[in-house]
Amino acid sequence: MLASIYGERASDHGLHSLAAVAGALSAILFIVTLFDRTLARVVSPAAAEGDAPAPLIKETTMPLTKLDDTSALVVIDLQKGIVGLPCAHPADEIVGRAAKLAGAFRARGLPVVLVNVAGRAPGRTEMQFNFTPPADWTELVPELDRQPSDYTVTKQQIGAFYGTALEQILRRHGVTQVVLAGVATSSGVEATARNAYDHGYNVTLVVDAMTDLSADAHRHSVETIFPRLGETATTDDVIRSLGERPH
Repeated sequence: MLASIYGERASDHGLHSLAAVAGALSAILFIVTLFDRTLARVVSPAAAEGDAPAPLIKETTMPLTKLDDTSALVVIDLQKGIVGLPCAHPADEIVGRAAKLAGAFRARGLPVVLVNVAGRAPGRTEMQFNFTPPADWTELVPELDRQPSDYTVTKQQIGAFYGTALEQILRRHGVTQVVLAGVATSSGVEATARNAYDHGYNVTLVVDAMTDLSADAHRHSVETIFPRLGETATTDDVIRSLGERPH
């Protein structure tokens, strides 16, 4: 058939070129088909009709698989000056779950680190905080029921690792997994999660024990950022996993 198209004197070089083109076209068709099938799996029927796609929470989050033998709870910025701000979720519920987690970690003899913020890193940003905080602004909320065995870390920036003793505390206890809760999801919690991941810790983010000033910011961190950094869980998930561990 090729001879009828190119003539009886078609060279081997011409045939080889045509074969290469045909092979390339086949590869392109295979990739396009594979892409279409993949897209069909992740886009809802409503999205195919032009509506906004449904959130792919189940597709993008990584649920808690286990707690390491030496895990630590790190609670971010649950202090009087922060929980009093308007948040996307009721602050008392977030504080209550964090307190429940802290009690469960203490009962198992695992480290509890309570972080507060007393300043902000220098540098130009679009966000301005021109106010004079009250005297008790940095005080941890009493519902956390701070115990003598707890560690308190005060930070002057968004994340809890840089410029603090957090890394030293965790290393001295042989911690391999960091469980995070607190405020704000897209700020202090996310920054600390990134730091923990970069330092080589397994990271678990307790998504119902954290909130943000913005519901959209909270959702973006939970659905888009956290799956890249570790596993997500609920308060009950973590407490259940703690209960399954031998004393």
